[in-house]
Amino acid sequence: MKVWVDSERCQGHTLCAMIAPDSFELSDIDGSSSAVNEVVPADQEDKVREAAHSCPEQAIMITDET
Repeated sequence: MKVWVDSERCQGHTLCAMIAPDSFELSDIDGSSSAVNEVVPADQEDKVREAAHSCPEQAIMITDET
């Protein structure tokens, strides 16, 4: 699975980094999020899905492509 964060939508709520800290990193400048790696390790997929569903701005995009 692949993941990315829509920088236009992300408002820096930080929920994704709290839920899946190994998959998302926050900008020191504005707190916006980005994916650590586009391809999500199998052991992180559930956490990344939870983070995507928890995002208030629906800024996290997931695809099942590898």
